[in-house]
Amino acid sequence: MRASFHKHATLPPPLVPVVADGMLAAIGTEFLLSMVEARWASRNGDDSKMESELKAQQELGKIEQQLERLRALPGQGDDVRSQIEQLHERIHSLRAQVAAHFTSWQKAELARNPQRPLMLEYVDRIFTNWSEIHGDRSFADDHAMVCGMARFHGQEVVVIGHQKGRDTKQNVLRNWGMTNPEGYRKALRVMKIAEKFHRPVFTFVDTVGAYPGLSAEERGQAEAIARNLREMARLQVPIITTITGEGGSGGALAIAVADRVLMMENAIYSVISPESCAAIMWRDASKKELAAQALRITATDLQEFGCIDGIVPEPEGGAHTDHDAAAALLDASLQKHLAELTRMTIPELVASRYDKFRNMAQFLRVE
Repeated sequence: MRASFHKHATLPPPLVPVVADGMLAAIGTEFLLSMVEARWASRNGDDSKMESELKAQQELGKIEQQLERLRALPGQGDDVRSQIEQLHERIHSLRAQVAAHFTSWQKAELARNPQRPLMLEYVDRIFTNWSEIHGDRSFADDHAMVCGMARFHGQEVVVIGHQKGRDTKQNVLRNWGMTNPEGYRKALRVMKIAEKFHRPVFTFVDTVGAYPGLSAEERGQAEAIARNLREMARLQVPIITTITGEGGSGGALAIAVADRVLMMENAIYSVISPESCAAIMWRDASKKELAAQALRITATDLQEFGCIDGIVPEPEGGAHTDHDAAAALLDASLQKHLAELTRMTIPELVASRYDKFRNMAQFLRVE
């Protein structure tokens, strides 16, 4: 069978749509998978011998899509179905090998993937009876910070989080997820509502940082963040924070002083972005990969430091590959941690939260 190659293609064009026979299609798909496996095996730690790990994941995703189309073809025999299952197992194994070699910078790229689930997409899949609350009762309604009331498996809760957009128009409205002072003040107002009605608080972090513009400074950006840190430290209800994408500096911490801080498997959490760190340390933003490694920004690193309380697994290839599966995995983790927190008294909860962040600060200062 002949296959035409595009000048810039790394793989032959999809074979399944043009092949009628199921076995022949499976053979073609196996050929594609073998190419990826061969390049990965020949890599031997040298990035110049193969595309990046992210590219390998993308190619595996395309092959998996072909397998799904092949699975849907009618009239398949047992031998074809068996071969499909074997190919799925090989893809699963290779995905695990590729993911194990992700560098800190590649994790940052995954955390910033524009197709990762956004805060409201998690809300739609995990919570019910969502009702948004707007405005800080002082200046404006910040669309980069979304707050509201909802039910979590029948329990009344409050949900707060950074919201980005899917396209340029939405990102302009959401200010690319960078919150202004009125956004943090709105979040605190809603937290106080949660405290008044004894509702647990769930926060979702996904921001490069607080908005650094002059207008935000004029309206008291630093004061708004500092006030949130103080008030969250003594809030009289359980708080669970999840870093779903990028957690940047005080803009993230302003809604992340929590009893449980969780991170999605491919999320990052840092005091500064790798690019900014590289620009400050080496006067060269291109050293971002070195900076990412030095900053220890991945979920695994931060769990070792005791800065987070748990890592939420993601679907193979990352949360952007399957929003429903990512939400299901996060839902299970949130249920587990909320059940643990609700067994504690409020004084125990607040004391534990205070000690946790105090000890963390002392540990990091020593380090």
